[in-house]
Amino acid sequence: MFEKILELIEKYPRIIIHRHKNPDGDALGSQIGLKHMLRDTYPQKEIFVVGDMTPRYAFMVDEPMDEIPDEAYEGALAMVLDTSAKSLICDERYATATATARLDHHIFVEKICDEEVTDTSFESCCGLITALAIEGNLAVSPVAAKALYTGMITDSGRFRYDSTSSQTFRMAAFLMERKFETGDIYRNLYADELFFIQLRAKITLKIQTTPHRVAYVYNTADEVAEYGADTFTISRGMVNVMSEIRGIDTWVNFTETEGGVLCEIRSNKYNINPIAVKYGGGGHQKASGCTLKDQSEAMSLLADLNALAEVEAHE
Repeated sequence: MFEKILELIEKYPRIIIHRHKNPDGDALGSQIGLKHMLRDTYPQKEIFVVGDMTPRYAFMVDEPMDEIPDEAYEGALAMVLDTSAKSLICDERYATATATARLDHHIFVEKICDEEVTDTSFESCCGLITALAIEGNLAVSPVAAKALYTGMITDSGRFRYDSTSSQTFRMAAFLMERKFETGDIYRNLYADELFFIQLRAKITLKIQTTPHRVAYVYNTADEVAEYGADTFTISRGMVNVMSEIRGIDTWVNFTETEGGVLCEIRSNKYNINPIAVKYGGGGHQKASGCTLKDQSEAMSLLADLNALAEVEAHE
């Protein structure tokens, strides 16, 4: 499956690894894991990682993201991970590289790179990178394995989401054979400061529902400033405060930012991805996101989710 990607990796002396903006555990895990795999397998190559950071997953980063000049892309391979659309890529300079390649597990939105492997059967991009390592016989150190395993945990919801499959556990078993400590992964991921527990409580008290039982939270710019947390934490980090409500099959978090309204959509039952794509986003069938212009557009998206719930309830 990865023949052409592996040929590009073999060919280029400099490889620059990208992923989506506002990285989650899977984006960082796949990027960091691939970095170490390539450095260990090809010590003569230059391997760089670029992009912004999210404080929530700072514990995963063993060294800062690289600051590289534009000239570094000349004669280089740029690899894009865990990203379904061009607008989501953390550094648009990827397009100036001599060659480009993408590895992704999201529903296909558009062609991004010269060579691409997009496989939605994987619960995470980290799982896909693990499969690349197995097929390409790439070196996987305990450090690389730990980063990849962490991404698998976050994107599978600790192996609870229905994207989890026998393939997931085969990849996880391969990684765990590298003998890394799993306990500190879970402590970093799920042990919260009192501040975040209190923030979760505040947002929980804001939950509303539509006539057809779509749960939602709308965080205004003033409220975001008052919370004192980064927008990633308020948006993606808090969307699942609505996930365990009995009778709720779809939920959405809206968060105002200077760049628009961040929208995180989740469902345990319906394919909400087409609605995210309609508004310029993407993702998975039951977990997608987009950025909206304003509150009015957010309410239009909410109305679409409500209409979907109404139709599905009568089928």
